[in-house]
Amino acid sequence: MGLYLGCFRNYVTRKYFFLVSLTEKEISSDWFVTVKTERKGKCPEEGWSESTIELFLNELAVMDSNNFLGNCGVGEREGRVASSLVARRHYRLIHGIGRSGDIAAIQPKATGSSLLNKLTNSVVLDILKLSGVRSVTSCFVVPMATGMSLTLCFLTLRHKRPKGRYIIWPRIDQKSCFKAMITAGFEPVVVENILEGDELRTDMEAVERKVQELGAENILCIHSTTSCFAPRVPDRLEELATMSAKYDIPHVVNNAYGVQSSKCMHLIQQGARVGRIDAFVQSLDKNFMVPVGGAIIAGFNESFIQEISRMYPGRASASPSLDVLITLLTLGASGYRKLLAEQKEMYTYLAQELKRLAAAHGERLLHTPHNPISLAMSLDGLQTQSGKSVTQLGSMLFTRQVSGARVVALGNKQMVSGHMFSGFMSHSEAYPHPYLNAASAVGITRDDVTLCIKRLDKCLKSLRKESSARSGSPIPLTGQEDHAGE
Repeated sequence: MGLYLGCFRNYVTRKYFFLVSLTEKEISSDWFVTVKTERKGKCPEEGWSESTIELFLNELAVMDSNNFLGNCGVGEREGRVASSLVARRHYRLIHGIGRSGDIAAIQPKATGSSLLNKLTNSVVLDILKLSGVRSVTSCFVVPMATGMSLTLCFLTLRHKRPKGRYIIWPRIDQKSCFKAMITAGFEPVVVENILEGDELRTDMEAVERKVQELGAENILCIHSTTSCFAPRVPDRLEELATMSAKYDIPHVVNNAYGVQSSKCMHLIQQGARVGRIDAFVQSLDKNFMVPVGGAIIAGFNESFIQEISRMYPGRASASPSLDVLITLLTLGASGYRKLLAEQKEMYTYLAQELKRLAAAHGERLLHTPHNPISLAMSLDGLQTQSGKSVTQLGSMLFTRQVSGARVVALGNKQMVSGHMFSGFMSHSEAYPHPYLNAASAVGITRDDVTLCIKRLDKCLKSLRKESSARSGSPIPLTGQEDHAGE
């Protein structure tokens, strides 16, 4: 065990993350070659085999005190697990990450789990750079979803800006990012978007008016968004970052599923270059295809990101860190780059198929070129037939196993944490079209798109027939409709 502790001390002082010293043990030549050739602390270029990853995790696990032979634990938290199934599920890495005062701190009796935490953060940082934010300096994985991770950022800023009461927020109709501000104890200042063609874009003049009206010292931060549902498009990050620097106001970016998009990551990189971005937060499950429950908080000032990690109260679950590390070691950097390339390819294919289907049904694909992930198809014809037909379409798709599609009707109102949103889900008080959303997110396949289009076509035909039967007069079909989705 002394060998392991010595390896860890070497890691702490020199920040080396792959334990080459472990190859002194009697282990396979495959493991030796793999570990020795990897770039220290970075995602391997080629993915590892499952057996190599399991060997690596087992080596980490035996460095934790709960797995020591002859260990005698007399504390209240000693890594005891009643179920062997649970122990195997977590590779016997039971202690979690961090200590009571800092989620990034090292646990003396959990050397392996601590190393897992540090290594995961380093590999994830490498992937953020690979994805387009080259100048990011620090990040950490937190076992909370995006909304609560944003709350943690806002609470950290409170100590820096004690007079800060307001958060300026260009409207995005997604409940968790709004509730993140409320939960942190701040007052969101909702700035309505402006309509440019079909796109909903940041109203920079309105944002600046709010800054001047409220006073910069009374504003905790600007809370902007990259990834979003069309026809909303990413905020004008460069302009917001410039404004943040001009008025010395912190800037937090909700980059929930933006890591998969080179366009979103480029916006963050450019925003940090020309102005101010203090932190950007992204979901693990939406970007890396792991179970829900983790996020990455990243930024360009290492000391501030460390402040956020110290704000987290208590130890934390290691499950999100373990999941994303296993995933990235399996994929390798080349595998993740391939997924990003496939996402772009599928976006083009989805756009082509939606455009063709829309034309066949007298609708159109809304023109939202600034949104690199989500697309929207108008449903004006359904709205004309019956307002209920629009919402009925959403139900029909769900019961036909088309998940993730969003149908947005006109005139929705929703109360969220005491604030009434008119036109809820459309990101606007008066968007002119009802529409259907579909997203080309990382991991989507050509079969997913093809099957979705086929089922959507059938649903639209069925609704048209129902409307025709009610009215007693047939609704003419275009010549293309009978072939849509075939």
